[in-house]
Amino acid sequence: MNEVQLEVAKAYPNDSGRGIARLDPDTLLHLKLSPGDIIEIEGGKTTAAKVWRADRQDWNTDTVRIDGFTRQNADVGIGERVTIRKAEATKADKLVLAPPEEASVQFGSDAAGMVKRQILKRPVVERDIVPVMSSTNHPFMRSPGQAIPLIAVETKPEGVVLVTEDTDVELREEPISGFEKAGGGITYEDIGGLTNEIQRVREMVELPMKHPQIFKKLGIEPPQGVLLHGPPGTGKTLLARAVANETSASFFSIAGPEIISKYYGESEQQLREIFEDAKEESPSIIFIDELDSIAPKREDVTGEVERRVVAQLLTMMDGLEARGQVIVIAATNRVDSVDPALRRPGRFDREIEIGVPDEEGRKEILQIHTRGMPLSDDVDLDDLADDTHGFVGADIEALTKEAAMKALRRYLPEIDLDREDIPPSLIDRMVVKNDDFGGALGEVEPSAMREVLVEIPKVTWNDVGGLEGPKQKVQESVEWPLTTPEKFQRMGIEAPKGVLLYGPPGTGKTLIAKAVANETNANFISVRGPQLLSKWVGESEKAIRQTFRKARQVSPTIIFFDELDALAPARGNDMGNNVSERVVNQLLTELDGLEDAGNVMVIAATNRPDMIDPALIRSGRFDRLVLIGQPAEEGREQILDIHTQQSPLAPDVSLREIAEITDGYVGSDLESICREAAIEALREDSDAEEIEMRHFRKAMESVRPTITEELMRYYEDIQDQFKGGSREGLSPDTRDGGRIGFQ
Repeated sequence: MNEVQLEVAKAYPNDSGRGIARLDPDTLLHLKLSPGDIIEIEGGKTTAAKVWRADRQDWNTDTVRIDGFTRQNADVGIGERVTIRKAEATKADKLVLAPPEEASVQFGSDAAGMVKRQILKRPVVERDIVPVMSSTNHPFMRSPGQAIPLIAVETKPEGVVLVTEDTDVELREEPISGFEKAGGGITYEDIGGLTNEIQRVREMVELPMKHPQIFKKLGIEPPQGVLLHGPPGTGKTLLARAVANETSASFFSIAGPEIISKYYGESEQQLREIFEDAKEESPSIIFIDELDSIAPKREDVTGEVERRVVAQLLTMMDGLEARGQVIVIAATNRVDSVDPALRRPGRFDREIEIGVPDEEGRKEILQIHTRGMPLSDDVDLDDLADDTHGFVGADIEALTKEAAMKALRRYLPEIDLDREDIPPSLIDRMVVKNDDFGGALGEVEPSAMREVLVEIPKVTWNDVGGLEGPKQKVQESVEWPLTTPEKFQRMGIEAPKGVLLYGPPGTGKTLIAKAVANETNANFISVRGPQLLSKWVGESEKAIRQTFRKARQVSPTIIFFDELDALAPARGNDMGNNVSERVVNQLLTELDGLEDAGNVMVIAATNRPDMIDPALIRSGRFDRLVLIGQPAEEGREQILDIHTQQSPLAPDVSLREIAEITDGYVGSDLESICREAAIEALREDSDAEEIEMRHFRKAMESVRPTITEELMRYYEDIQDQFKGGSREGLSPDTRDGGRIGFQ
């Protein structure tokens, strides 16, 4: 008899509940199987599944991918080994299904027909759990998209049978006992993008429960507690529930605030009782959600109750020798607020960060949440995963719901809400299109960025006229590292940390920052210098720390500091007020601690580079210093063209000629000229249809150029100083009309 032993892995998101086992081509050949055949899977028990081919990344790995229900039917966990052989499936004459004890299900009139249609061609073994998806028009409802577990009480004939059109499917309403853990809970298939984290939690939780002898052999105590921390909505609670479900351990949940009582000693009593119950029913898992609410730092809280609860929790977790197989999992999104005594080994041994998912993780989460959704062919989940930087699992779930609601709004006019039933033909026609997701993306924003999020600007490089040199430099420093990091790796160099744009007012420094954020498709956090400064000690520095922390969580991110000179003036000449000195110090440490910051780029703009603290403009902080000077003649023509795209110009208007005579005008001046010319035309005749050349000439009389020779000389001097590398040695110098210059 041909058979192989393979390791069990979790199913692909789309396979959940379908009774599919995925094998690699070599195994299929070895067992003489072709896709669609039936196999027997033997673990603690024997069950059957239909074979499909695995994706390329799973070839030659000796694994079989099966979902939570099949794992339960075979009585195995992820990572354990099962024996697989070809099965001889006979057609089922009769199949009797009943719900498990805890599921109260009322069957409608056509329930048996609905179930039969769903499980056609599925292999079933007696005592198997058969998941049936509930849908909107289902005769028995749970929440749509969730599988309802039904138990195969009896099959005729016995052994592996296949449900066909001729099978008589019978549903019994009285529940069947002995299946307390019959699916319906969260399995690892319902968690996307946390592969490594799941692996680490399983090592901590499943191994000691299933194979305590390993730890005895190694002579160590099994781990006692796991602390999951990370931004809200990343799946910490979900992971704990999945672990409890998959280990078939008893599960006790403590919601922080529930156990706090006004009576002396009662809160501690409740904690003790939960731990005692868990010990009686071990192996068990105690899950504490929002740990920071019941175990805050004791020196920071004024209430006596919180201190006693923390102390009780510490003793309960340290009295673990007598506690048997009880593992504590806690979740918090404010890990720094938790009492430090809890975070030592022996209490919470492992701290696992559940971070914001990367692109691959986002795609997995999208697949999970669109499992039961009728998607049209134009929906590309890869593109969606690419467009959702910074989204956590909860945001992606909200996005799919919003897209479905948008789809529903399209069909609402056809639905008569007064009628009880909606015509099935309409329900079959409903699909969710790419435009629905596009609309939803405009409304759902990443939750980790709510406080600091600035929309990605809609400015493209086409809106930036002239400035070819600076544009090129900024693209090299910012766009390349974010879009093609492999170039830098190939050359063995690190990407620049920051770019400082300096130059006269109105030349387009902020515009360039916006364009680069849009073109790289990165999150964009804009920090206006003065708004961070606070009169309270420590507040300004905290604001900068938080900005960088948020940026790291949702990278790739561009942080843009406008008017940097207001935020980081040179230290040492501050009259009695040292707020800005502390801010500069904080900025220096954040910029230098950027090695581990992932894809966070810093762009700053200023028109007073001489006032900025020289320590900021050394290599390794702001590496690239880009002078954005006055536009050349060609550049001015481009800028005029951009600003007159929507304007009706008379045939005699020559933008080239205007560009020739506007030496010294910067981008914002040219925009003013275009606006003034239009107003001039309207002033002359309120029904004017077009703007003529004389209007432009008139406008130029009222708009004066920003750039004077003296001003340009000042910036060129600074540029020479920067190039020369003598960035230190700031000394007051009053050459340029009282400005501080570089010596």
